This record gives sequence, C-alpha cells and structure tokens, in this order.
Amino acid sequence: MKRSIPRTPAIALYGGVFDPIHAGHLAVGRAACRHFGLDAIHYIPSGRPPHKAEETITAFEHRYAMVALACAGEKRFFPSLAEADPSDSGRFFYTIDTVRRFRERLAGTGTRLFFITGADAFLQIGTWKGYPALLEACDFIVAHRPGFRVDRLAEVIPPDLLARSRRAALLGGNGRRTGGAEIRLRETTVHVLRTVSSDVSSTEIRRRRKQGLPIRGLVPRLVGEYIEKQALYSQ
Repeated sequence: MKRSIPRTPAIALYGGVFDPIHAGHLAVGRAACRHFGLDAIHYIPSGRPPHKAEETITAFEHRYAMVALACAGEKRFFPSLAEADPSDSGRFFYTIDTVRRFRERLAGTGTRLFFITGADAFLQIGTWKGYPALLEACDFIVAHRPGFRVDRLAEVIPPDLLARSRRAALLGGNGRRTGGAEIRLRETTVHVLRTVSSDVSSTEIRRRRKQGLPIRGLVPRLVGEYIEKQALYSQ
C-alpha cells in the first residue's frame, strides 16, 4: 500500500487598515486559499499603522466589527485582534512584530506561514520597519491587478536576499520564465497572485458613502448593513 505523505498546514496573515473591508479583500482571500491550499486566513485590522499616522481612520472597534462580519460566512477566514490596543496607548503596530508573534505561536507545529498584501503596498516595503527580516520571516502572497509589471516587485527586494540574481529569481524551476509567478529569496518566496481583477477600493467606498451613493455589491451584505446602521463614512 502506498503511504500518504502528510500535508503541511498553511495559514496566512492578511493585514490592512480595512476601512472598510470590501469584496476585493475577500476575493483575494478566496483566490489565495485555492492557489496555496491555505487552512486559514487571519484578517488583521491595523491598530495604529505608522503609514497612516497623519490620517484619520475609523475607530478600531468599527473596523474590527466589519472584518468579523465579513469573515462570518467564510469557514477559513478569521478576524484577528492581533493589533488591538486595549489600553488605547496610541502605539504604532508594525508587521514584523505581528509576524514574529505568530511565528512564536506556531513554533514546532510545522505550519507554513504566509503574509498577504497588495502589489502597491509591497512596492513600499523598503519603508516598513525591519523589512529585510520580515522578508525572511515568512512567505509573501502579493495580489495585483491585470497590467501590473511583476518584475517591479523584484526591484524593491535587496539583492542579497534573493536566492539568485533578480532575473534568475523570476525564472521557473525548469529555467523558463514563469511570468513572475514567484520570486525566490534565500529563505522564503514571494508568490504573485495574478487572478484577482477587482477594482473595488476602500477609498471609493468612503467617497460613495459621502456622496450618498449606493455601495451594494462592493462590500459583503452584513458589512453594508453595519455601515448603514452606524452611519459610517457619511460625514
């Protein structure tokens, strides 16, 4: 009898402001589950993200509530309080710290850890705290829209972190170009998720709400009802 090989568990962290979470965020999660066999995705609303320090964002409790409602109908999606700030200290939250906490929690389990982000955010990774260590702490799943030049992602990765040259890192195992399906680093891999073509954005949803326009279909139904009941983004 042929012995079956145990499958390696895999989870992903999907961090973001989620102001609000929308249909595009869920589409990325579903596509990531299909392509990478994820057992779970933890949607982590940012507590106080440093890149939004000068901007006004919706209170954490509202953003978390909307994430929880969005995840309710998806068995592999989980809302996370990893960046909650119960003491309301106003401290910044950094992705490297969140990833390290999850790595400590998963130590010894053999679980593969991914971090999901969009291409635009990944292009700014050089501004993230401890980004070289972050790139080696977990695999990345980078979602992008059609027309995006995938080789731009390799350009922001320090050359000494790549498994080979930038050009070679974009080649498939058989030596043929894969179209940038993955970028191989020394310890990890940046995977490119090319199947998501949603044009939904949180900015557009907030704009439509302010102008009194409908947002049906842009956010999950329960999230839409919550936004309406709490009168969010209408001022």
